[in-house]
Amino acid sequence: MQQRMKVCSLFSGIGGIDLGFKQAGFNIAWANEIDKDAAATYRHNFGNEHLVEKDIRKVDTSKIPDFDVLVAGFPCQSFSTAGKQLGFKDPRGDLFFQVERVVKAKRPSVIFLENVSNLLEHDEGKSFLTVYNTLVPYGYSFKYKVMDACLYGNVPQHRERIFIVAFLDETLCERFVFPEEIKLTKTINDIVDRSIKHSDCYYYTDNNPNLIKLKQVVKNKSEIYRIYDYGVSNKSYKICPTMTAYMGKCNERVPIVLDDFGIRRLTPYECLALQGFPGDFKFPKISMESAYKQCGNSVAVPVIRRIAEQIQKVMYRRKY
Repeated sequence: MQQRMKVCSLFSGIGGIDLGFKQAGFNIAWANEIDKDAAATYRHNFGNEHLVEKDIRKVDTSKIPDFDVLVAGFPCQSFSTAGKQLGFKDPRGDLFFQVERVVKAKRPSVIFLENVSNLLEHDEGKSFLTVYNTLVPYGYSFKYKVMDACLYGNVPQHRERIFIVAFLDETLCERFVFPEEIKLTKTINDIVDRSIKHSDCYYYTDNNPNLIKLKQVVKNKSEIYRIYDYGVSNKSYKICPTMTAYMGKCNERVPIVLDDFGIRRLTPYECLALQGFPGDFKFPKISMESAYKQCGNSVAVPVIRRIAEQIQKVMYRRKY
């Protein structure tokens, strides 16, 4: 019987990366998250056995148990085109070097990193080169790929992210291949049940200044819509545009649908489903704003699972 490989998770959020690896057959040995609400959601779904709610900068690496794979969706806001793109000059971008600190102390067999696709182009490629040059001296070989959730995870959301997989063994890195594209078979209507009446808080009412414009645009029950900084978009989408953490600050950025009862925002659980989370994944008692933020900050779980399965194939081939 094959022994399950152990995962150490940094910047765990609500556990999207952890869930993908768990679905692929890994065990989560240790996880870290500083955000109180995200940690509450993580515990609500994974239990309290291995999550440390603490600033990673204050974690003593000697207290982290041994593990095989380090996973980290390190903060992406400083590299995103939606932000100021300060990169490593932003305190959030600088948190990447906490990944290096753990790698230096623990030397895992595999490192898995996730971030916005713009990391590859940010600062004329210098930010990505910093990631590369930081970890290579520790003996790691790299492979990376930009993948869209709708092409690789069978979820109807456009969500391009860069995935980096690094192996301490160069031969294993050479054997590793990212998963191939798969056909998108799911649609918005596989996630949005338009026959169900939701809470009134999700529906646009006459006192919302955007309602008149929305009525002119939002007319197709099989598609999805959104509002941008400049106002209501004049086009509809067959695949949900990328959901962002900004949904938690401004609920006008939550994608919009037309159902049998009116024009409304997606619910947090519909947003989770668009990230490929299973139906039994639940939020604890947190604010709606926090739930939306968590959805936008998370990952497309099926894409993670498929990459984790490829890592597993390479590692088990080595061990067995």
